[in-house]
Amino acid sequence: MPNDRLVLALPKGRILDELRPYLDRVGLKPEAAFDDPKSRALRFATEDPRVEIIRVRSFDVATFVAFGAAHIGVAGNDVLMEFDYSELYSPLDLKIGHCRLAVAEPAELAGKDDPKKWSHVRVATKYPHLTRRHFAEHGVQAECIKLNGAMELAPQLGLAQVIVDLVSTGVTLKANGLVEVDTIAEISSRLIVNRPAFKTRSDEVGDILNRFREVVDAKAA
Repeated sequence: MPNDRLVLALPKGRILDELRPYLDRVGLKPEAAFDDPKSRALRFATEDPRVEIIRVRSFDVATFVAFGAAHIGVAGNDVLMEFDYSELYSPLDLKIGHCRLAVAEPAELAGKDDPKKWSHVRVATKYPHLTRRHFAEHGVQAECIKLNGAMELAPQLGLAQVIVDLVSTGVTLKANGLVEVDTIAEISSRLIVNRPAFKTRSDEVGDILNRFREVVDAKAA
């Protein structure tokens, strides 16, 4: 693929399922392999010859965009708050991927425990920086153990007292004997832009941004 194409970095998983109809509406319908569950490809042409798509892990979208490997991306504001890259500009809330970043602990402790009285807590999370900042604002020292999955097992097996993770319906927490005790942030997916690219390729990047904005506005109307 030509190196002068704009690169749009998209996350794998649930957010991409919600985002997929947007791609057709903004004129960035990807090639057939993108929708083929058997395809192992990570880079795709679109119906717009100026734009290609890469598909990466949600946490990696921000890194690709911040370091200029991609010009535009879609990432949850949980990722943006965790990494706080100065090279990222986040101009548009896409109004998808709604969930919350929450603190949860075993249900049997929730009725007896008061998070406001904690002075030190061990937390399992894939958001160590955001977690430490949150607890520090409440005068609590958080010892973070970084996990990338199976967070709900940590309290059961004595690895941590509580977890900090994304929560949508709460079904997974309940199935593992956990309950929410605090909300750190409401989360949604944002269109993010590499700041240098926004300056050097402002017309092209601005065009993509405007297309997405029109779709979001039309959906909200």
